[in-house]
Amino acid sequence: MTKYKLEYIWLDGYEPTPNLRSKLQVQEFATEPTLQEIPVWSFDGSSTRQAEGGNSDCMLQPVALYPDVTMENAFLVLSEVMLPNGTPHPSNTRATILDDPDAWFGFEQEYFLYQHGKPLGFPKMGYPAPQGQYYCGVGFSKIGSQARQMVYEHLEICLAAGINHQGINAEVAKGQWEFQIFGKGSKKAADEVWVARYLLERLGESYGIDVEYHCKPLGKDLDWNGSGMHCNFSTKEMRERGGKDYFEKVMMAFDHYKNEHIAVYGPDNHLRLTGLHETQSIDKFNYGIANRGASIRVPHSFINNGYKGYLEDRRPNSQGDPYKIAGRILQTLATV
Repeated sequence: MTKYKLEYIWLDGYEPTPNLRSKLQVQEFATEPTLQEIPVWSFDGSSTRQAEGGNSDCMLQPVALYPDVTMENAFLVLSEVMLPNGTPHPSNTRATILDDPDAWFGFEQEYFLYQHGKPLGFPKMGYPAPQGQYYCGVGFSKIGSQARQMVYEHLEICLAAGINHQGINAEVAKGQWEFQIFGKGSKKAADEVWVARYLLERLGESYGIDVEYHCKPLGKDLDWNGSGMHCNFSTKEMRERGGKDYFEKVMMAFDHYKNEHIAVYGPDNHLRLTGLHETQSIDKFNYGIANRGASIRVPHSFINNGYKGYLEDRRPNSQGDPYKIAGRILQTLATV
């Protein structure tokens, strides 16, 4: 028998944005465990805003398993929070997504690296040179001394875990970065965004660096880009049927439900969706070919392929819950 380290990961009950939580259990198995062999585990929901102290048990139902190469014989156990009776906890947004194995999602997670209360690379007083040279930048004056090492190490850990991490780039503001996750199935990409976030935040403990997901941490009145989590999405119908008529009906539905989308696209989005810095205003909906200032960016490839392929919703912000985002997009598409 071999002792395996199982790091259970879940989302707490904080609003408007849940926090990641984790705790580790050691279990013995004769062979490397499968997801089906990982036991349900309980935790104190009164400490995570998910239960009252007099009835505090919440349950962790494993839903995905990832190797954790930072330790020997270790796995990350992504879990849904359940009530003791086996039904999903009210905070369990994963359980609300329509199950569509043919839905594809890609999330572009932007974030800031913070140290000593400010973005990594900012001077002790004031601000660095205006943005312009930092996007996909190279060199100490543009990137700093720790950021690239940390985000590349994060990449290696994610790939070793089997996460479909598809790339990294330095973003428009200094100290701002992005990673991309793609998955086939209505929940897979969202699962892997949360696990990738967990690994990034945990790695930051070793560097003395925090990950700041707020969509506009430097304030809306300064000329620094905010952080988004652009969502690329595609369904079987979009890939195989397509057509201009169908596309226009999809856009009409997205316009009709624009307020419902904004409601789940991350907190404080009014600070980011101002019509500046490659955004459309929060109270408007539009779409445009290759237009990064639109609500929906339509790739040239989509038009050239007979209105087939994928679309990019640029409104979700960096602090959004990818489960809620994917769920709302599928809900709107189901009305077309």
